[in-house]
Amino acid sequence: MKNGTETNLPSKLRIVALGGVDEIGKNMYVFEYEDDIIVVDCGSIFPKEDMLGVDLVIPDVSYLVAKKRNVRGYLLTHGHEDHIGAIPYILRQVPAPMFGTKLTLALVDLKMKEHRLSGAQMHVVQPRDNVQLGKFTVQFIHVSHSIAGACALAITCPAGTVIHSGDFKVDYTPVDGEVIDLQTLAMYGESGVMALLCESTNVERAGFTITEAKVGETFDNVFREAKGRVIVAMFASNIHRMQMVIDNAIKYGRRVCFIGRSMVNVSRVAMEIGELRIPEGYLVDVDSIDQYDDQELLVLTTGSQGEPMAGLTRMAYAEHRKLQIRPSDLVVISATPIPGNEKFISRVINQLYRCGAQVVYSAMAEVHVSGHACQEELKLMHALTKPKYFIPIHGEYRMLWQHAELAERMGMDNRNIVIPEAGQVVEMTSDTLELGEQVPTGGIMVDGLGVGDVGNVVLRDRKHLSEDGLIIVVMAINRDEARLVSGPDIISRGFIYVRENEDIIDETRGVVRQILMDSDLNGEYWPDLKNMIKDELHRFIFEKIKRNPMILPIILDV
Repeated sequence: MKNGTETNLPSKLRIVALGGVDEIGKNMYVFEYEDDIIVVDCGSIFPKEDMLGVDLVIPDVSYLVAKKRNVRGYLLTHGHEDHIGAIPYILRQVPAPMFGTKLTLALVDLKMKEHRLSGAQMHVVQPRDNVQLGKFTVQFIHVSHSIAGACALAITCPAGTVIHSGDFKVDYTPVDGEVIDLQTLAMYGESGVMALLCESTNVERAGFTITEAKVGETFDNVFREAKGRVIVAMFASNIHRMQMVIDNAIKYGRRVCFIGRSMVNVSRVAMEIGELRIPEGYLVDVDSIDQYDDQELLVLTTGSQGEPMAGLTRMAYAEHRKLQIRPSDLVVISATPIPGNEKFISRVINQLYRCGAQVVYSAMAEVHVSGHACQEELKLMHALTKPKYFIPIHGEYRMLWQHAELAERMGMDNRNIVIPEAGQVVEMTSDTLELGEQVPTGGIMVDGLGVGDVGNVVLRDRKHLSEDGLIIVVMAINRDEARLVSGPDIISRGFIYVRENEDIIDETRGVVRQILMDSDLNGEYWPDLKNMIKDELHRFIFEKIKRNPMILPIILDV
């Protein structure tokens, strides 16, 4: 709503993070000016360890659903899952056009087809292109990252200009030769930037991020010395590194084979749009790899995080239908563990060694570098853009705090820095910076085809079942004659092995019989009877063996 003053001052720009703060993932940032809303990124996040059975977590977009008529578009900084993974779910609730670079939208289109969604409006942009969405003008600015087509955004409205860094690093020798567009960032800094929203992933690391070219040197050595097959596990979305690995393989006369659903799909899409180039005759299908000698093959596969169903894991445990690990293989894991995945990767590495393979991973050689800016690169972003206000994003709370301190050390007034909470509205003009209301936010859990139908109660039950098991008590009662017809039968799942603990099962059955004998089976309200059985069995079992299984009484009326 406009200020009712004679000077006709511009309205406040409202910014709210629906995800991507106090966490690494689930990035989603809402920019609102008067009746116009644009959304930057729409990402998912891996479930936490206590989210048993959950596939992924997406942002709660209740705030956008209530204002979906005002949403002018989604602006996608790049194609990683933590920036586009929620699109198929959220676009159903809040449809709007999507804008991004060629590879980003190709990956989005792939996801849409997997979810059998059609009709989405997707507009391919080039770096330095401008997009007009209501009162917002957005320019895409090329940055270096671990995926092609990554961009920062310059978002301009009547209140001022905001720079959203996206995920970036400053790499002066990138694989594709396209260095970060520091010139455009500096131009905005000279003309005046009201606020900077900047990623904080690597703020704890001093210095600069190592260039991707260093990884290229490592792979050159790998292919020069390898005598058998070379198997490289990596993120399918890292097209630049994929191209670098393929170039080195071809240099030493190897054919290329892709294994793993996402690796096959992403590489196909990347080749179709020209982002990945493999000379004719060098790409082979998995069904034909036996036609080549081991020293003629490079296998690119999924599984760099030790995922149970990924290609590398299945090869290591001899569960892959076409390829198993041999003692002559050289396996390279070109990634670092995402926090929480360390134990899964360790298991796979141990198994690879059991198979006799030679294994190279990040602890041994420079086979992976981060795609995120370290402290000196973050300082460069601040120095070039010269923002009046600063909002650290894309990081856990300690990272956001340290990034705020970094900005303060560079001379920014701490009154102009906001460490955002998820759902906290930040309101600003060129002269004011204030906190607004808290909007609904949080994580929506996706389990299979179910979205949001798994909540805290379901997770609590899953945790209870996983830790203590289940006892099912089945009995048939004739209500009219007030007598037990059959049972009680005791079924145990994940609690005890019945054949070796028949005494406990018999005693449990006896406890239930005693409850039934003491009850009025004709007039008893059966939900009360079930609760009585639960309470007595909980007490008996805990006193007996100090366990607390879930107890499910089933009463049949016959």
